[in-house]
Formats: sequence, C-alpha cells, structure tokens
Amino acid sequence: MLNSAAIWKKLNSPGRLFLIAGPCVIENEKLCRQIAASLIKTCRELGIFYIFKASFDKANRTSGKAFRGPGIEAGLETLARIRAEFGVPVLTDVHTEAQAVAAGNVVDILQIPAFLCRQTDLIEAAVATGKIVNLKKGQFLSPPEMGRVAEKARQAGARKILLTERGTTFGYNNLVADMRSIPIMKSFGFPVVFDATHSVQLPGGGGDKSSGQREFAPVLARCALAAGANGLFMETHPQPDRALSDGPNMIPLGEMKATLKSLRAVFRAVQ
Repeated sequence: MLNSAAIWKKLNSPGRLFLIAGPCVIENEKLCRQIAASLIKTCRELGIFYIFKASFDKANRTSGKAFRGPGIEAGLETLARIRAEFGVPVLTDVHTEAQAVAAGNVVDILQIPAFLCRQTDLIEAAVATGKIVNLKKGQFLSPPEMGRVAEKARQAGARKILLTERGTTFGYNNLVADMRSIPIMKSFGFPVVFDATHSVQLPGGGGDKSSGQREFAPVLARCALAAGANGLFMETHPQPDRALSDGPNMIPLGEMKATLKSLRAVFRAVQ
C-alpha cells in the first residue's frame, strides 16, 4: 500500500492521468468490491493511476427519505477492507469535523463536498489529519473564488490539496461546466480534477431526486482534459438505473474501459 507521500507523488506525476472513481454511495460491500476489481484491472492495463471512491453517507440528498448509505462506522469498515484487500488508495467525503477525524484514520484522501467548500472548521479538521484533501468547487462559486478556499486550506497547514471542478449552477435544475475553471484553478498551484459525472447532474431535476445526462459525461471529460485537467472524477455502477443515488449521471461500469481508453488518448495528445 502506498503511503500519503507516494500517493501525492503519483497525483503530481507529469504525463500520467489519474482517476478517482467508484459508486456514488456504499450500497453494499459486494458492489464496492465488484467496481474496485473492475477499475483496478482497467486502469492497470491503461496505465492510469486509480483511487477508489465511495460515500458512507450522502448528507445532501434531495429528499429526506432517500437512501444515504450505511453510516460512518459500517461505511469506514467497508472502505478499510477495500483498501487492504485491493491495495488501492481510497477517498471518501466528510461532512463534519468528527467525520473528518474518523475517516482520516482509514482513508487516504478526504473530500470536502461542493456544498461545504467554504466551511472553515471542516476544512481545518480535514487538513489536521495530515491526509490529502480534495476540495470540490461549490456550485455557487466562480473559479477565481476557489483560490480563497485553497488559501484557507494552506493557512491551516495543507500542502497536499486537490481542487475539483464539478459544474456551476445555471438556472434551475441545471449546471454548466466552464472549462476556463481548469487553467484558473491550476494557477493556484495544485492538481485540478474534473468531476465528469456530477457536472452532468440536474440537481432536483427529478422532483424528489436529482436527474442527469450521463451521455454527456465523456464529452465534458474530453473537454476538461484538453483544457489541462490533471485527473478525472467519475462515478460508475454496473446498473446505473438501479443505483440508489445519482444513477442518471453515472457511467455504466461495462462502458468504463472504452471511455477511459478514449480519454487517455486525449490526455496524451495534450501532454
């Protein structure tokens, strides 16, 4: 298993694409194992550095009745087993300072959700764990405003930060991905990730749930890599239409290899 310094070196490796991918939420351990095994094999074949991701709690679901996940205790146990068995770095998102501390003892990368990217105490708690921190740009922020978020993390002592673009609110139930955000955020001095699947989400577009346009995720991913993104964030599921969260914008697991192969070609052309 790579330590934090080794993972950070991989994320900053010139000319090598990295991928953060997995299910939106931990539905069960069998699903996580299936997705991890498939993506590890694909990324090894394609020379892509892979990080497994999954959420133990989706705290910002549209409906209060929607599935949120197994919770922090059971969720972190699942993530720890995935990490140990497959030898792959693991990322999960945290919503409170207490969650940051607990997850920091298990995973390699802590993710600050877009809706919470300006929560100072949460950022400071994540940074204090010493783990790599992925700061997702809020849907309500312009790209330059993420410089303030990165600076807040720096002031807390962070040196290993990822900045992720995931679309900006564009009217009701819609997002737009502004590719100018890639070079703007890269100017802050950290690797920039493009979240292809959340950028095609239609927040609240399904009434009591979000909708999405998964067919455009590879299109936007290609654009982001052409604009200079260092890595990609993509959610996937064997049967997205039966997924318990964010199914409409997730890429079918069976399509990931072909999708990644085409995206790698764009990345290499830009490099």
